[in-house]
Amino acid sequence: MTPTPLPPIGPETEFLLLIYHLIIIPAIIIDLYVGQRMSHDITLKDALIWVAIWVSLASVWGFLILYKFGAEATALYFASYIVEYSLSVDNLFVFLVIFEYFGVPFRSQHKTLYLGIITAIVLRGAFIFGGIALIERYHWVVYIFALILIYTGFKLATSEETRVEPEKNPVVKFARKYFPITPKYFGSKFLVKLDGKRLFTPLIIVLLAIETTDVMFAFDSVPAVIAISQNFFIAYTSNISAVLGLRSLYFALALVMFQLKYLGKGLAIVLTFLGVKIFLTLLGINIPLFMSLGIVIGMILISVLISIIKK
Repeated sequence: MTPTPLPPIGPETEFLLLIYHLIIIPAIIIDLYVGQRMSHDITLKDALIWVAIWVSLASVWGFLILYKFGAEATALYFASYIVEYSLSVDNLFVFLVIFEYFGVPFRSQHKTLYLGIITAIVLRGAFIFGGIALIERYHWVVYIFALILIYTGFKLATSEETRVEPEKNPVVKFARKYFPITPKYFGSKFLVKLDGKRLFTPLIIVLLAIETTDVMFAFDSVPAVIAISQNFFIAYTSNISAVLGLRSLYFALALVMFQLKYLGKGLAIVLTFLGVKIFLTLLGINIPLFMSLGIVIGMILISVLISIIKK
């Protein structure tokens, strides 16, 4: 998959980026407000509705790219979106393990997860901008990105299970040692006042664990998106569109986790394939875009079907 010069960075793309943010920011606020105002625990139906909303917004944006810049730019956008979305599914299981490790009540997870996702948006944007700038200045950096993806894919494909050890996270250890923290949760609050003192709740530690974990995830996903397209407009909007839907996707996966026990292995195979494909592309061996998308989507569907059959 070769870098595309479309769409060029200029006044038109800057205006479209402004429109993009004017659309997604109100959607983020509405999603967060609705989640916080719910009088009941989030249901699978609630989660799936918001998954559909975010996927629809991402698709509409893709068709706008088709209208403005043509089929090549659109194909690269959707390829980048699907890659990031696929990688995010596996990452969400890590978030689930973190919440279970700290014993976070289900209703208290919403706000914490959303703050983590907002931070992820900022990190992704900065990493994509920095990565593309590096490649433009030092082209050989793209080979390092490809090797990172191949290594990560191999590591996930050969690992027996997802291992998360928050107690070894230096940021978490620092917070536990120096932050005044309450012994229990207070809903979705990060800070409470008890006996005239301001104290953090355990959610602050959970948030720090998720934030630092997401930094590591960015080192996997951003190279994959940049390897597909080194155009900032396409790489940024596709990546952010995928990340925005993670909150609702997380709750959908959490509510059916025991029905999708083989999904993790399927995603590990997908990531390995993507890493190998990118490396082959760098060597001049190109796998057709739509064939790649078919393999990615097909493997995910197969793993879901096997999980249902084996249940």
